[in-house]
Amino acid sequence: MSMENFAPVMFAGLIVIMLIGFPVAFSLAALGLFSGFYAIEMGWFPANFMANLPINMFGILSNDLLLAIPFFTLMGAVLEKCGLAEDMLDSMGQLFGPVRGGLGYSVIIVGFILGAITGTVAGQVIAMAMISLPVMMRYGYNMRYATGVLAASGTITQLVPPSLVLIVMADQLGRSVGDMYKGAWGPSILQVLIFALYTFILGRLRPDYVPGLPRTARTLHGWALWGKCLRGIIPSAILIFAVLGSMGGLPFMDHAIATPTEAGAMGAVGALILAAIHKRLNWALVRDSMDGTMRLTAMVVFILIGSRVFSLVFQGVDGAVWIEHLLSDLPGGQIGFLVVVNLFIFFLAFFLDFFEIAFIILPLLGPVAHKLGIDLVWFGVLLCVNMQTSFMHPPFGFALFYLRGIANTLFKEKRIDRPVKSSDIYMGAIPWVGMQILLVAIVIAFPQTVTVFLDKEVVVDTDKVQLEMPTDQQPGNNINMEDPFGDKKSDAGAPAELPMPAPAPSASPAR
Repeated sequence: MSMENFAPVMFAGLIVIMLIGFPVAFSLAALGLFSGFYAIEMGWFPANFMANLPINMFGILSNDLLLAIPFFTLMGAVLEKCGLAEDMLDSMGQLFGPVRGGLGYSVIIVGFILGAITGTVAGQVIAMAMISLPVMMRYGYNMRYATGVLAASGTITQLVPPSLVLIVMADQLGRSVGDMYKGAWGPSILQVLIFALYTFILGRLRPDYVPGLPRTARTLHGWALWGKCLRGIIPSAILIFAVLGSMGGLPFMDHAIATPTEAGAMGAVGALILAAIHKRLNWALVRDSMDGTMRLTAMVVFILIGSRVFSLVFQGVDGAVWIEHLLSDLPGGQIGFLVVVNLFIFFLAFFLDFFEIAFIILPLLGPVAHKLGIDLVWFGVLLCVNMQTSFMHPPFGFALFYLRGIANTLFKEKRIDRPVKSSDIYMGAIPWVGMQILLVAIVIAFPQTVTVFLDKEVVVDTDKVQLEMPTDQQPGNNINMEDPFGDKKSDAGAPAELPMPAPAPSASPAR
């Protein structure tokens, strides 16, 4: 076997070990080390090449940007456990309930807001399903619509800033987190509008699927209802605007005040303050939030270390060159590359978590996209839109697993009067996966959906650059800078003369 053939073998081995189901971090590290020792034995690179591993590990652990992940995770965990979701869903459900499809609209809107606050799919799907699924079933909502809207509205947290996925994307692509957040706002809002439009159309074509709630189901009216809605939204909005604004992650903001790590720390403190305002801050909440943060952060770091071991050896056997030649020569140029990459990510998301895709696959695709002239911020947001589907794929989507578990719990607790079939959960997810794929196509066809909020680069036309010398004469300088050699005529027509120095006095003869 030659080195040229070894890179495809490593890539095929990567796919196989990811499908086995063993923890990806350790599988990647083992594959990388085994491949590295084999490459040394074959003489493809020297043994001291593997000495770069400790340097790479130190580079990962000293990356300040990755500190933003535990801070934003802690922020989301605190807000998730302090009952904010319950308050929002209750008030929004009563506000939109009388409208046909009103409960669906409330779930979509609250999912968008919670996506910007919590950033965790599991907690969001669980919280919304615990509250909204019994109400939807009680008032006759179609089961497949109910399960689909709950799962899809939970996965939108992958795209809405301050998403953890976007932080990882920015780190892997070498771009600003603030720019990645700005680029994600357009697709995030568009996704909410697509979901709402589907609910509206369904309410017109099949009104029995999404009926309005009777007036007797509402316990709040007038200013009491609006006040409860605003008490849930305004403090959360202030926190999100402060966090995103400090790092330049809001549209039309030119500069960041803070780094992502500093903004994440501020968000974590703000979440604790909000929990205290709602009178739900206690030691149990803090302990559970910190435990979840520790687990997620450790998982991310180990996946990143394992992927770095693999990528170091893969680069050593010219794997990056093989990937570049493979993807650069596709028919259709940029469009062909984007179609193939998005299909690959879509099917890979059946089996892999978004962290695994971002750490393993993205470093291989980023350099090729850059060489093809694709804006990497736009490319990262596009893949993030695609990776939403990783939580919605039947039958492996994690959001569907969460929903399945919550439905069983609700039936055992007799909060719903009949069990939820797995077929309803899986079939209900299909239209929403289709809408997410539609958003991928829209972002490819209309890049302005991402770039509209990004800062425009200042383009300098070097052909129009003019160099001008100052014309003002400084004191003590009698040289005319417009005519330094005295070739111009004076006003009287005679040549202008430069002042000559006075002759030195001659020495008198000695007496």
